[in-house]
Amino acid sequence: MQLSNNKKIYFASDQHFGAPTPELSFPREQKFVAWLNEVKDDAEAIFLLGDLFDFWFEYKTVVPKGFVRILGKLAEIRDSGIPIYFFVGNHDLWMSDYFETELNIPVYHDNKEFTFGDKTFLIGHGDGKGPGDLGYKRMKKVFTNPLSKWLFRWLHPDLGVKLAQYLSVKNKLISGAEDVKFLGEENEWLILYAKRKLETKHYNYFVFGHRHLPMIKTVGENSEYVNLGDWITYFTYGVFDGEKFEVKKFE
Repeated sequence: MQLSNNKKIYFASDQHFGAPTPELSFPREQKFVAWLNEVKDDAEAIFLLGDLFDFWFEYKTVVPKGFVRILGKLAEIRDSGIPIYFFVGNHDLWMSDYFETELNIPVYHDNKEFTFGDKTFLIGHGDGKGPGDLGYKRMKKVFTNPLSKWLFRWLHPDLGVKLAQYLSVKNKLISGAEDVKFLGEENEWLILYAKRKLETKHYNYFVFGHRHLPMIKTVGENSEYVNLGDWITYFTYGVFDGEKFEVKKFE
C-alpha cells in the first residue's frame, strides 16, 4: 500500500463496547464515532485490532443487538472508498463473515504482514502470542474449536448472549479492579514475541492491542513495538504518516 499525499493510516483497538453495561458504554461509543468522523478526512486506511465489542457471536441469522452507530459509521466510511481492516480479539473471536458480507471489511483471525511505502508491519490483536499465558492459550483452542461454536449456537440468543456478556464483564480490565501496569521488557510477552520474530525476519513495526497500555518500545535496529492502548481508560490510537508512527490520545 502506498500512501497518497497528506494521507495517513490509523489504528485503534480494545474498545470493548457493551461493557460494563450498554448504558455506560454509550458515551464511549459516541466518542469513538467522533474519532472516526475526524480521521476519515485524511485516512488512507483504518485498522481495527480487535475487542471492538466486549462480546460478539454470529448465529446463522442473528448478531448481538446494539452498536448501530458504530456499524453505521464503519459502513459509511467503507462505502466512501476508505479501506478498513478488522482483526479479531479475544472478546470477539467468534466473529465470522458478517463484517465481510455486510460492510465489505475483511476480517483476520491471526497476525498479518503489511507494507506501507518502504516500512514493513506485523499487525494483530496480540492475544496468545509470546511465551507464557498457557492457560489462556489452552482455553482459546477450546473456544475456537468448531464443536464448541456449534454447541454454543444451540443456546437461544437471549440466553447465550446474556451469559457471555455476564462472564465477559467479569474481566478486571473492564471492572476497573485491576490497574494495568508495564511489567518491564523482560516480562512483556508481546515485546518478547516481537524480538523473537526479528530473529528470522525484520519488521519496522509490530502493532498490537490486547495489553490496554499505550506504548512504543524499541525492540531492534530500526524496529519498534507499538501497543495502541484502549478506549476504556486512555482513548488512544495509532497513526502512521509514511515516515513515523505515533500513539495519540483523542480528546
